[in-house]
Amino acid sequence: MPRRKYKKLKRVVVDPKYNDPVIGATINGILRRGKKSVAEKIMYNALSQVATRSGKDEREVFAQAIKNITPGVKVKSRRVGGATYQVPIEIRQAQGLSIAIRWLVAFSKERRGMSMEKKLAEEILEAAEGKGGAVKKKQDTHKMAEANRAFSHYRF
Repeated sequence: MPRRKYKKLKRVVVDPKYNDPVIGATINGILRRGKKSVAEKIMYNALSQVATRSGKDEREVFAQAIKNITPGVKVKSRRVGGATYQVPIEIRQAQGLSIAIRWLVAFSKERRGMSMEKKLAEEILEAAEGKGGAVKKKQDTHKMAEANRAFSHYRF
């Protein structure tokens, strides 16, 4: 049982240019070795490339991409007796958002032959259209949760 009566709230990190917490969280996801200015430069250049390629507002395209990537369920391994079951669990909006950002950055890094700015811009554009590796990962996760729906009573 916790000794505190309340949980300390995390400080929401917003980015300086757009004042958007989701873009701030994505910058922190890109961040490596404490070089925040480099991560900001990568994100802002990727968003400007998204705006020039799509012809739409970069924040709207980015919001649509995050919406298409954000999962609603995840599967968690649960050992019952001698068997291990993949139990589907619904997740909160904040956790789904952090998973979506992690997938977006990870699948951007996996692309080859371009700078990180171009890779991130490509992944954002494809995710906004409903394609790309991150959207496929979400669909695979949802398929696995649907296939293992029979084990949902093992939720804990």
